[in-house]
Amino acid sequence: MGTRFGYARCSTNESRQDIERQVRELQQMGVDRKNIFREYESGSKINRVELGRLLVTVKPGDEIYATEVSRITRSTRQLCDIIERAKENRLKLVVGSFVVDCTGDELDPMTDGMLKMMGVFAEMERNMIRQRVKSGIENARSKGKRIGRPCLALKDIPAKVMSTYEKYKDGLISKTDYAKICSISRPTLDKYLSVMGDV
Repeated sequence: MGTRFGYARCSTNESRQDIERQVRELQQMGVDRKNIFREYESGSKINRVELGRLLVTVKPGDEIYATEVSRITRSTRQLCDIIERAKENRLKLVVGSFVVDCTGDELDPMTDGMLKMMGVFAEMERNMIRQRVKSGIENARSKGKRIGRPCLALKDIPAKVMSTYEKYKDGLISKTDYAKICSISRPTLDKYLSVMGDV
C-alpha cells in the first residue's frame, strides 16, 4: 500500500477552527498529520499552491484523502482533471466515505460518474452561495447600509503601536522590527501607519 496524504481547505485563514476539524477527521481516516496539506483558498480557484504540491508529491499507489469533494474543488472541470490524473498515476481518492480506486487497470464507470456528480453539486452550491451573497449585498445597499470593513481610526490603533511609533519615525528601528515588537504582521502595521500618516 502507498502513502496516505490528506488535503484540507478553507476559504479564508479566519476559518482555522474549521480546518483543524478537517485535519482531525483526516487523522481518524489514517492520514499522518505531517502528510496533510492545508490551504486557505477558494475551492473554485484552479491554481492552488498546496493542492499543486500534493499532486506532484504523490506517487503511483499513493492515496489522497479529503473530508468531502468540495474541499478538493468546487469546479467540476477541475475535479475531472484530478480524476484523470489519479487514473494516469494509479492513485486512490478517498472523499469522506466515498472511495475512487484508480490503482487497478480500469475505474468502475459507476464510481467515476458518482464522483463527477458530487463535483456538479459542489459547483452548484458555490454558485448558489455566490448568488445569495450578491443578493444580500444589493439588498443592504438599497437600504443605505455601508458594505465592507469599517474604516480604521486612530482610536482603533493598539497602544503598543502608538508608543513605538516615535522610534520608527526616528529611524531607530526598521518596519520589520516595529511589527515584531508589536506582535503584528507587516500588512497590519502598514494599515496602522496609513492612518498615522506614514504610508
